[in-house]
Amino acid sequence: MFINSTNASHAPIRAVIIDLDGTMLDTLPDFHVAINAMRGQFGYAPITREQIALMIGKGSENLIRGVLALELDGAGVEQRFNEAMTFYQQHYLAINGDHSALYDGVIDGLEAMKAQGLRLACVTNKPIAFATPLLAQKGLAPYFEIVYGGDSLPRKKPDPMPMLQVCADFGLAPAQVVAIGDSSNDAEAARAAGCFVLTVPYGYNHGRAIHETDSDGIVSSLLEAANLIRSHNNDAN
Repeated sequence: MFINSTNASHAPIRAVIIDLDGTMLDTLPDFHVAINAMRGQFGYAPITREQIALMIGKGSENLIRGVLALELDGAGVEQRFNEAMTFYQQHYLAINGDHSALYDGVIDGLEAMKAQGLRLACVTNKPIAFATPLLAQKGLAPYFEIVYGGDSLPRKKPDPMPMLQVCADFGLAPAQVVAIGDSSNDAEAARAAGCFVLTVPYGYNHGRAIHETDSDGIVSSLLEAANLIRSHNNDAN
């Protein structure tokens, strides 16, 4: 069984739901370029990667509002939101993936999961128009049967809807599925859906230590996650 597991099921794991930003790819440099290009169009000074990292993970709408709130009050944020979102999307699509990099162990981990016969889905709060080309550019697309972005369904993480949708798509009970992510959004969504959850200690967790997040274990890489899943399944069989 997984470390610290609160899921009572001993069923083997049959599928894995994996987050994108901060879990498979370090995309902070892309955000940094696109956000500051957008800010420049409003005459605002550049901000740091560290500031942006605190705002990543809850979808583009939350990100843009957070960035604008550094300069504006609530009414000002809403007044400029649509224009800022348009600028941001234009800049992000122009450089999507150019400055991002795979974390160590990602490809090896995905290969190991596939070798175990696990079905894979990518669930991200990134808009699907950003996520799909990024997965393709980085050679990740072939590993995933399903990809859901933050705008693919009516609700996004930390709501459990995307996790439950993947379970339904695969025809699996949530107790047969593990989600892997870098933030409380991933953990809360998986917990609420009834899935197992593993977290990685790198990535972006809104400025909080990942050890504060309720999960079934912290893994240093996707390869370690694959090995832990194998051990779990050996115990369950």
